[in-house]
Amino acid sequence: MRIGIPTEIKNNEFRVGMTPTAVRTLISHGHEVSIESNAGLGSGFTDDQYMAAGAKISPNAKQIYDNAEMIIKVKEPLAAEYDLIQEGQLIYTYFHFASSKTLTNAMLKNKSVCLAYETITDDLGRLPLLTPMSEVAGRLAAQQGAKFLESPQGGLGVLMGGVTGVSPADVMVLGGGIVGTQAAIVAAGMGAQVTIYDINRQRLKELDGELPNNITTCYSTTKAIESHLKHAHLVIGAVLVPGAKAPRLITKEHLKLMQKGAVLVDVAVDQGGCFETTRVTTHENPTYIVDHILHYAVANMPGAVPQTSTQALTIATLAYAIDLANKGWKNACKQDKHLAKGLNVVNGKVTHQSVADAFSLPHTPIEKVLI
Repeated sequence: MRIGIPTEIKNNEFRVGMTPTAVRTLISHGHEVSIESNAGLGSGFTDDQYMAAGAKISPNAKQIYDNAEMIIKVKEPLAAEYDLIQEGQLIYTYFHFASSKTLTNAMLKNKSVCLAYETITDDLGRLPLLTPMSEVAGRLAAQQGAKFLESPQGGLGVLMGGVTGVSPADVMVLGGGIVGTQAAIVAAGMGAQVTIYDINRQRLKELDGELPNNITTCYSTTKAIESHLKHAHLVIGAVLVPGAKAPRLITKEHLKLMQKGAVLVDVAVDQGGCFETTRVTTHENPTYIVDHILHYAVANMPGAVPQTSTQALTIATLAYAIDLANKGWKNACKQDKHLAKGLNVVNGKVTHQSVADAFSLPHTPIEKVLI
């Protein structure tokens, strides 16, 4: 199969779809790999390294898309890429369709095959291609929250760990999954007092037995959240409904309960955000203020640490990429029901129920496109 890896063009996105080592593995299976010139530089990989692995270097994205049967990316296609994508071309990347009707309509229009990292599952119902970036984003959420609590950044001037005689920061984490747990661990490691909110009692019980003493758990209700917001310094939104829009747990009205200069970090921004006042920001301009509350809502947080992120992501995506290339997307998905769940839009049809529900579009069961 002819595989193409374009340069990511999202704001300050320095990750790349595959490392040179992964490219070498794909080529060893008999596939042809082309990568756009300098696509790997942000992650520390040169064109020479890709050529040494056997890849061809292409001068621009158009040549990549024109020649490839499968495109391997990191982030969703942007408007400048929509017309480059061909009918029937397999696009293997993060899509987060439920947060963008424009993206969904564009992929329906070009009749590509969109296989989304974030909805592929495993035997335990986990999301193995979302996990590595969730780990990175969760840890970064605590780091960024700590930075933006500083007064020069617009925060209320609270040190995460406090000092002798002065209390540490009070941190709320909404969601006890991978993102929330990692965020809580890093915040607690800085010395903050952390509370994780979730609606899964079994998960809360597990966390109680695993986490340090300065992390407590609480069953998530509107009343509990409202009560805590009055004294919280940092709130990290880490709620995920696979493939669907995130639930809005903090409303604009809730901001009136909070201290001026408190910080909201919305890691769920890729799925529309779990704060009503969330709007997508970039690494270049990461924050804004609503009602005296500082918001951080960068949609590609792991892009800030591309050397770590690219390696972690490739470890997760490579085996599926090999399967797709060896068998073709249709046969690979027929043989692996978990991989098939990554199919969100296929040849002009929405094949993921949550995406169809998000925009009131007709839903076509995956089985019908695999005939």
